[in-house]
Amino acid sequence: GNDDHIVLDLVTPFVVMRDGQPVTVRIKGGLLGHWSCWAKRAVELLARAQKEAAQDAVSAEMLSLDSQVTDCNAAIFDVANDFHGVICGCHEILRRQGLLEGTWCLDPAEGLSPGQAEEIDRVCAAHGDLADDAFVSENRDRWLAG
Repeated sequence: GNDDHIVLDLVTPFVVMRDGQPVTVRIKGGLLGHWSCWAKRAVELLARAQKEAAQDAVSAEMLSLDSQVTDCNAAIFDVANDFHGVICGCHEILRRQGLLEGTWCLDPAEGLSPGQAEEIDRVCAAHGDLADDAFVSENRDRWLAG
């Protein structure tokens, strides 16, 4: 799957050749890039996509989610800056959730790109239902008490 249409990849039947014969296959795994910071919602979206695909009835809402997930992934993974802030974008989401203290990376030259934090602000406001913030808030203290 590709970050530019990952939800569509999950619901699209693909015809491939196997032993000289065309067979229809579907992507089985979770290809949602935001597994790294919004895992609960990603699991739910994967299950929903698989259910709709199995019924050959992909809803208009699922099609709309494709562009929303793509928008979120673009901000988090810093598509506008050739993925320079990809790791820090994930760290920034986790920092905002209280799971990390900062966005540091092993390479001190890595960081959020100019404008990336504002893009993350925008997608979190526009697509907050795709985020795990409430789930993390409910469980964070227990997880960190470890």
